[in-house]
Amino acid sequence: MKYLRIIIISFILYSCSNKIEISKFDDYDIATTVRLSQDTTTIIIKDYFPLCDNLDSVTSSSLEIIGDKTMDTIQIVRTKKTKKLNLINLSTNKGEGVIVVLDYCQHNNSGNQVYTVTKEFNKSKVTAEIFGNNAEFIVLWQNRVIDPFYIEVKNENKKTSLNIEIPSSSKNFERSFIRIFSSGSEQIANDVLIPLNFGEVIESSFKIRREDKHAQVMYSLLIDRFFDGDPSNSKKLNSPNVLPKVDYFGGDLKGVLEKIKSGFFNNLGINTIWLSPITQNPYDAWGQYSDPSTQFSGYHGYWPIYLTKIDRRFGDEKVLKELLSEAHARDINVILDYVANHLHIDSPVLKENKDWTTSPITPDGRPNFELWDEFRLTTWFDKHIPSLDLEKEYVNEPLTDSALFWMVNYDFDGFRHDATKHIPEVFWRKLTQKIANSLPDKNIYQIGETYGSPSLINSYVRNGMLDGQFDFNVYDSFIWSVINNDGSFVNVMTTLIESLNTYGYHNLMGYITGNHDRPRFISLAGGALLPDEDWKKAGWNREIGVGKNESYDYLSILHAFIFTIPGIPTVYYGDEFGDPGANDPDNRRWMRFDNYNEHEAKLLNNFVSLSKFRRSSIPLIYGDFIPLKAEEDILAYLRVYMGKIVLIAINKSNDIKEVEIKIPFDFEGKKFQLQSGRIISLDDYTITVEIEPRNFVLINN
Repeated sequence: MKYLRIIIISFILYSCSNKIEISKFDDYDIATTVRLSQDTTTIIIKDYFPLCDNLDSVTSSSLEIIGDKTMDTIQIVRTKKTKKLNLINLSTNKGEGVIVVLDYCQHNNSGNQVYTVTKEFNKSKVTAEIFGNNAEFIVLWQNRVIDPFYIEVKNENKKTSLNIEIPSSSKNFERSFIRIFSSGSEQIANDVLIPLNFGEVIESSFKIRREDKHAQVMYSLLIDRFFDGDPSNSKKLNSPNVLPKVDYFGGDLKGVLEKIKSGFFNNLGINTIWLSPITQNPYDAWGQYSDPSTQFSGYHGYWPIYLTKIDRRFGDEKVLKELLSEAHARDINVILDYVANHLHIDSPVLKENKDWTTSPITPDGRPNFELWDEFRLTTWFDKHIPSLDLEKEYVNEPLTDSALFWMVNYDFDGFRHDATKHIPEVFWRKLTQKIANSLPDKNIYQIGETYGSPSLINSYVRNGMLDGQFDFNVYDSFIWSVINNDGSFVNVMTTLIESLNTYGYHNLMGYITGNHDRPRFISLAGGALLPDEDWKKAGWNREIGVGKNESYDYLSILHAFIFTIPGIPTVYYGDEFGDPGANDPDNRRWMRFDNYNEHEAKLLNNFVSLSKFRRSSIPLIYGDFIPLKAEEDILAYLRVYMGKIVLIAINKSNDIKEVEIKIPFDFEGKKFQLQSGRIISLDDYTITVEIEPRNFVLINN
């Protein structure tokens, strides 16, 4: 009888456990959300599940679905039933899944703020709290809704507590996620992402793998300008038509390899290297600049002649494979900059296929050069690099195969894609689907480059296209807040919140210190470059330095900013110590590894501390983002993960600031560690800090 009771109790417990029958949708990456900003929106299902075929049905209880319900392309229409939080239900013979639809037509930016934070966990449950009136929520594991039966809900004083049972099926997955989407009476809240390791909540960075995309700290370098590891392949053009600044310097793959082996990247806290393009470029000079007069070499790698051949100035297959192997042995990812938009005019492929290019003449008869927005899918970047007509299948098929070649034949971890908005969406869909089919067990990260509005940038950010893009809008808002006399951190917070509402609060966007197409931040912040001058011309006609020494402080607070907001912090080589420069090519100087002055050394030390703190802090990797204060000179926000917090407050003024910060929930009893700055006082809901001029306070518990 005793054993019978044990069997009965065990059966009851098993029956009541949150066990989800494993579906094909659980194997897929978590699907990007749909964000509605108009009444009717067209979506392609494979943008969210690129390997999903043969849909049996597509339904929604709060949205009208137009079109054949089993087709890949549908229209969703807002109705009177549409809520802030909605679901599209997908059904196939391999299981069921959902796509979350957030209706931002009903989101009031100036309304009462609602936010969600994770509070605590144990081996079987997680607790989250929604702060705001009339809270609604959807909880998912992977791409399926968790039955409300397994969620205990408590409402009290404008706070809704969710006690969520972790699905037992998650124990079959090394990495899976619980997601929470919520809203209040006026706003859609921040989304919540909870990573699981074989069904248990990740509470320590020791459980983070190299493949975990949210944990990346990326370092961008130009191979030719980084380090010369093999002088035998250093071949300058030495042409009288090419000034030294735009000739080859001699950096190569062997140089990057040596720096990997020396521990340079590990010592910086870098775990992802973005290599500039490595494909063969022309052997002679092209292009023309008038003041001063010069042509250019292809040192940068963006003029490919062969798409699957390594430039002999950079190395060969053997050194590339060793570089990748040594990086992975040190827990470092390597992503490759890939150029798909154009080929150099001397490419044998172009000579054999002259119909592969777009027209150099616009429909109204103008030269189709550098018309970046008006004819973004056809414009040529220059006369010697014709844009490819990638809308045509006979062009995009071999080009996507060429990109796939690098992933299949070399152990790269992803791509940085050049000129993303100038390439049609069909290319990105086809490439991503090919990667998913060819490398189903590889977690490839793809990030693009697009200048434009958040909606344009986001149109390429889908499971079936790219993981993220560089958020130049947030970077620009930070620059102008520093260098303009009337610049304000209010604009930075406004731009950041717009980005988070567009790309998600756990996005994989790149947040940069600078890049190879922009003047160095430190030279702008220090006044060595004027806000309204021609930055490219300045770099040719005078020596550009850092300007005022305060510029090192401004760069340090930029470091603090990108290392503590959601997304992927991305460092342009030399920005870790404050290398100056105007626009390209002046921002592409030879890398320095030593002989730093006192300001550079201090900046570098601060950078390393921030980078390593980011790598070790689960709240900064997966934490919820809560804005706290935005004033002309002060920016403050909170990252929260399972009761652990990181508070960051930045002061860009030239004065010491005493700042009172209201925390939206009680932190009584928490023991704080001060990473930088000074705490003056704290009580249950308020913390007062002192921030030095052009500095920041960083606090965690």
